[in-house]
Amino acid sequence: MNPRTVLRLEGAAVFAAASGAFVVLDGQWWLYLLLIFAPDLGMAGYAAGPSIGSRTYNVLHTYSLPLLLAGVGWWSATPLAVLVALIWLAHIGIDRAIGFGLKYPTGFKDTHLDRLRGIHD
Repeated sequence: MNPRTVLRLEGAAVFAAASGAFVVLDGQWWLYLLLIFAPDLGMAGYAAGPSIGSRTYNVLHTYSLPLLLAGVGWWSATPLAVLVALIWLAHIGIDRAIGFGLKYPTGFKDTHLDRLRGIHD
């Protein structure tokens, strides 16, 4: 199996696990629906050009920040923070599963998943 396929399957697994945990923790679906596309606000950076746009998009589409939020929420017994982190993780996971990758500053469609496929090499 090639790395691109592995990363897409991994994204699907993250989406399923985060969404499942959200359900197990009795998260409210209105909150899920309200926030599921919030990380895409990072695309607004593209109004300032592809270099800034790729940075703002990537900051909101890496697993690090929602995992940190989940950890802080768990440690501080703040259920809302954990639920928001799970929604954020679900968003990133589904993005990866359908093929949206982290962006290079050369353009919105130039992603790490495409480079794994060899499109831009």
